[in-house]
Amino acid sequence: MSKIKEVFKSFLPHLGIMLGITALFIIGVFYIYLPSYTNHGETITVPDLEGYDINEIEAFLESRNLRYEVTPDSGYTVEMEPFTVMKQFPKPGARVKESRKIFITLNAKKAPIISMPQLVGNPLRNAQELMFTYGLKTGDIKWIPDLAKNAVLEQRFRGRKIEPGTELPKGSVIDLIVGNGLGNQNLDMPDVLGMDEKEAEFLLGGYGLKINNINYIEVDSVPQGTILRQSPPAGSSSRVGDLVDIYVAKYKEGLTPEDIDL
Repeated sequence: MSKIKEVFKSFLPHLGIMLGITALFIIGVFYIYLPSYTNHGETITVPDLEGYDINEIEAFLESRNLRYEVTPDSGYTVEMEPFTVMKQFPKPGARVKESRKIFITLNAKKAPIISMPQLVGNPLRNAQELMFTYGLKTGDIKWIPDLAKNAVLEQRFRGRKIEPGTELPKGSVIDLIVGNGLGNQNLDMPDVLGMDEKEAEFLLGGYGLKINNINYIEVDSVPQGTILRQSPPAGSSSRVGDLVDIYVAKYKEGLTPEDIDL
């Protein structure tokens, strides 16, 4: 028994040394070697590459210890030169390791060909949204007399009418002819003098006209609500959608119908 104790006592220093060496080895591997090998804690901020020409990218990224790869997909916009960066991943400002690969999407050299959509008959806003979907741009908008208010009446490309289905480059500018809702048919302004407001509104509506301003004139000799004057006057030239101002009789303050000599 005493021999075993002596052996154990003599082994303890060696065991301590072995444990110490093991601990130092673990500390060295996990806290010194691996961090230096993997650049632990060292990151690079991804630069903004949008607008850079492809020929500038390699040297620019190499100076920052980064790499790049062009994705097979490409986009197109007329605002950028061909072969310039449109999109990138990771995004600008992201933190990455050294030698990280940045994936970039380039602007195509030529605009892709698209089929002209049908815009005629659509409200202007819908037509513009449809063009945006197709990658087209809204050019000049010309308003012409037509009862179809805000409706697209014609679509033009480079000054000429373009039919739906016609092939043209994405990003093309399309001009639109749009109705103003007034029409172009001339008519004689009807006479509403002597009518009340309801009668006048009904008659003007039948001609495609609308009451604009209602002005009141104090009277003491005609029934209240009678139209005394109109502008434009009866018989003048007008068009569908025009507005009419009317002047309506109103009793003077304190008067009653019994006080009026009709």
